[in-house]
Amino acid sequence: MWTLITLRPLTLLLLLLLLLQPLQLKILHKYVPLSAEEIEQFEDYLEEMRSTGPTLPTPKDVFKRRTTIDPGRPLTDSNYCTDEIKMKNVHNRFRCVKEHFFLQISFEELQDICNNLFVSCKNGVKRCHRSRQSIKGVYCNLIEGVVMTDCVYESSYRQGQVLMTCRWQNDIQEVIPAYINDIMEINDTIKEKHVLHGYFQ
Repeated sequence: MWTLITLRPLTLLLLLLLLLQPLQLKILHKYVPLSAEEIEQFEDYLEEMRSTGPTLPTPKDVFKRRTTIDPGRPLTDSNYCTDEIKMKNVHNRFRCVKEHFFLQISFEELQDICNNLFVSCKNGVKRCHRSRQSIKGVYCNLIEGVVMTDCVYESSYRQGQVLMTCRWQNDIQEVIPAYINDIMEINDTIKEKHVLHGYFQ
């Protein structure tokens, strides 16, 4: 009768070596003279080798990094989107995103918008939150490219009320912004109010 030992002696040898590995490290640790600092570095190295790798950033951190911008650069720059999308690593599985918004507002202020009442927004999305104040931002529209680094965007400065969706994040027990749906420019808001005013009279 054939067994694993007779069929695959190399497999058995590798399994035995795996069992001996911790023992080898203990022997090395016991007989090789190391300073306390070297021992600590070695233990850190072993812990890193056993770990599952770096933790993924939370959706909150990803949204904050990809959407909020500092006031340093002019928002009217025609290359704003192409440069910022590469700098902030905005992509969908290394493919160019069709559209994106950058907002000049703090994340905390954006998160407060999630407490506003629901309004309907563009593209069939029914549950958006609208900011009460006017926010400056840049709308990015893909004009060329398919995969990252080849993406070229048209940049459009916008100022108005932000429409966005929010979602619950379990690990931090908070409602966080999830997606910027649109920036309703001041002219659009005035037209909407005028239409609603005429509707209710």
